[in-house]
Amino acid sequence: MFVPTGETPPSFKSYTFILPAVSVGNVGQLATDLIISTLQLPKVGYFHTDALIPMVGNNPYATSAENANELSTNAEVYSSKELKLAVLQIRAPILQTKTKEFRKSIVSWMKSSGFSKTVLLSSSHAYQRDDQQLQGTPLRFLLSPTLQEGASARIKELGWREMEKVCAFPGISDSEKKLYIPGGGVTRALYNDCCNEDVPMAVLLTFCSEGDNIPDAFALANYLNDWLHLLSTPAEASPQWNAPASWKLLFGSGIPPAIF
Repeated sequence: MFVPTGETPPSFKSYTFILPAVSVGNVGQLATDLIISTLQLPKVGYFHTDALIPMVGNNPYATSAENANELSTNAEVYSSKELKLAVLQIRAPILQTKTKEFRKSIVSWMKSSGFSKTVLLSSSHAYQRDDQQLQGTPLRFLLSPTLQEGASARIKELGWREMEKVCAFPGISDSEKKLYIPGGGVTRALYNDCCNEDVPMAVLLTFCSEGDNIPDAFALANYLNDWLHLLSTPAEASPQWNAPASWKLLFGSGIPPAIF
C-alpha cells in the first residue's frame, strides 16, 4: 500500500513509472539509485508491505550533514512533476511466500495511479545465456502488448534487441520456446502480469555476473536514457550520472590496517 509523505497524495496521472527488480548483481536497484541521485528526486511516499524483508537505514542520497540522518525504508517512491516521473526504489528482497501478493499490489497500484508506462529495470545471469544471446550487446528489452503500439517505432530506431525466447527442451529442434530470465527475480512473472492486465510495461535488462556491478548499472541507466531522455546530453556524449553517497560503502569500509 502506498503511503504519501505529505497530507495530499500526489497525482501520478500520465507519469512514467520506473522500478527495479531485485535481481542478480542488484543492477536494477543500482541503476535506480543513479536516476534518483542524479535527478535529485524528492521522496513523496513509501510502500507499506509485509512482502519485503523489513529494513531501515540512513538517507542513501545524503548531500549534507543536515539530511544525512533522515531515515529510509525498504520501498520508497520519488517523483518529479516537471519530468512527469515516478520512481520506486526497492532495497530489500521479496519474501518467497509473498511474491504473488507483492506483484498483485504493485500492478494494482500501477493501474489505479494511471501511469502512461512502466519501466522495469532488471538483470539476468550471464552464464545461463542461450547461444543466440551470446551475440552483440548484453542489453535486452521486452514490451507488453499495450505498449508496443506507442513505443515499438522508437525502439526500432534505437536498434535494440528483444529478449530472445529459448527452447523449453534444448537440443530438440521443434521444442516449444519460452521466455526465460534466470536470476531476474520477479521480472518474468511481473511482465506476464502486466501483459494479462493490459498494463503498458517495458522491461530493460542486462546479462551480468555477480561482483562489481557498477559498470552494469551505468550501462543500464544509459540504455534507459537513450529511450526516455531523462538527462539531456550533447550528441555523441555519455550522460553524466551522479553516484549517491551511499555507494562509498558499497563494498564495505575497507580492510583494517591493524590485521597486517
